[in-house]
Amino acid sequence: MSSLSSVATLNAEATPATQRELPPELAEIRAQALAAGLPYAGGIAPEQAWALVAAGKVLLVDVRTAEERKFVGHVPNSLHVAWATGTSLSRNPRFVRELENKLGGKAVPALLLCRSGKRSVAAAEAATKAGLTCIFNVLEGFEGELDESQQRGKADGWRFHGLPWLQD
Repeated sequence: MSSLSSVATLNAEATPATQRELPPELAEIRAQALAAGLPYAGGIAPEQAWALVAAGKVLLVDVRTAEERKFVGHVPNSLHVAWATGTSLSRNPRFVRELENKLGGKAVPALLLCRSGKRSVAAAEAATKAGLTCIFNVLEGFEGELDESQQRGKADGWRFHGLPWLQD
């Protein structure tokens, strides 16, 4: 399925009830994503993501490995469904099914978070292609991009912005 046809599917499958449940901030982002031809509902800045999660308007799903969550840290009360597993980052073949089960349905608004915002885009695309209609990517990820010194967390990312997180 092409990116444009998956976006058309996303738009066609969203019922008016689903759109009413979607927070207005996300409805606007989703409309922009659809207009731009993105194959998922769009991206959201970390601060805006936390505001929606803290207000109980959306679910936050960490798609990093269990090891990353444990040793690097995670957002309090976030759900976990690994997009890939192990040090080789082997794709989780059950990802979409596990995500839908954790969310409780295909039309539940959810924000996906990974290390830098790249895996969560791939995960959002796969979820949307499988019929989940309100899946967004948290831009910048948990740790952010590498800087000129090849270090993360110095220029962007969830932790860089001082948003809540825990470490085991």
